[in-house]
Amino acid sequence: MPKPKRILVAPLNWGLGHATRCIPIIKSLLNEGFEVYIASDGVALKLLQKEFPRLTSFELPSYKIKYAEKGKNFKIKMIWDSPKVLKAMAKEKKEIKKIIKEFKINGIISDNRLGAYSKKIPSVFMTHQLNVLSGNTTWFSSKMHQKIIKKFTECWVPDVDQKPNLTGKLGHLKKTNDKVKYLGPLSRFEKRDFQKVFDLMVLLSGPEPQRTFLEEKLLNELKSFDGRVLFVKGKIENEQHRNWITQQNNFIEVVNFMQSNELEVAINSSELILSRSGYTTVMDLAKLEKKAFFIPTPGQYEQEYLAKRLNKHRLVPYSKQNEFCLADLKKVKSYDGLTNFDSSIDISSLFEVFSRVKENSEPTSSSLST
Repeated sequence: MPKPKRILVAPLNWGLGHATRCIPIIKSLLNEGFEVYIASDGVALKLLQKEFPRLTSFELPSYKIKYAEKGKNFKIKMIWDSPKVLKAMAKEKKEIKKIIKEFKINGIISDNRLGAYSKKIPSVFMTHQLNVLSGNTTWFSSKMHQKIIKKFTECWVPDVDQKPNLTGKLGHLKKTNDKVKYLGPLSRFEKRDFQKVFDLMVLLSGPEPQRTFLEEKLLNELKSFDGRVLFVKGKIENEQHRNWITQQNNFIEVVNFMQSNELEVAINSSELILSRSGYTTVMDLAKLEKKAFFIPTPGQYEQEYLAKRLNKHRLVPYSKQNEFCLADLKKVKSYDGLTNFDSSIDISSLFEVFSRVKENSEPTSSSLST
């Protein structure tokens, strides 16, 4: 009987989205008999270690990504930090090579970790950004990103190929490409019929300092909210902590983090979700068909694009972070809410790449031009 193939799953540590959308991928791999290893850093690694405590995991060099304190400085901060990212990528490549050799890894799934690939084994890049929005430099950032993707055997996009779809121009090129495979929207959750417990659920994540800025603003705004609130900070720590804020007609339950099963119940039990417009959150809420209100991270073009696009289609309203006030939540009533895009794609069928490509073969280099 052949030994199970060993697959390394390596998500980027930028908020929690890259790690959480790897959860259904990891579960599918395990169900198909693969042996799974995990590699990341920071809160992304901690989250997956909590979800899969029995799996072997490795800490990779951190990209040390932090947002600027002011949204208008986002691009400048990214450019300023780029040497650190390139240095981390070089270290990451060495670490990945070492892990592959020592643990006899047969394939890699990298969720936006640019250095997590090998020419000797099938390497998959998972992203919802074939085009990387960066204002007046979008053409350049997209071209550079596509150049990196060319190094991988395949590129998996967690969306549907046809219209309507969730990513719009983020996840769709003008020219078709054989290397790009569409997974359908990924979510670790299932829609369930639970009795409503919370009138509002706040779901935070993302790099600092913007996560803390929004936490402080919302806790202050929600003091006058009439109803029951669950406030999930999105801070992955060793232990879960809860505290309660109670006032007249107002109840706020604050928790630092929740694991998948608990979070699934909480979202299904909440009437309205208030969160960032990160793509993984959009996929999760679409799967659960929830009403939502979005506050994109200041200066992050991707989140701003998704928020504006969903608002234009009258699905989810949004507000800029510095302009949000509690009364804005009333807008939700006139919006349709997110809808689940059912996909007929069997994720496990894409795993054929790990048996189809010979171990020492080099990925083919097809063009990813727009």
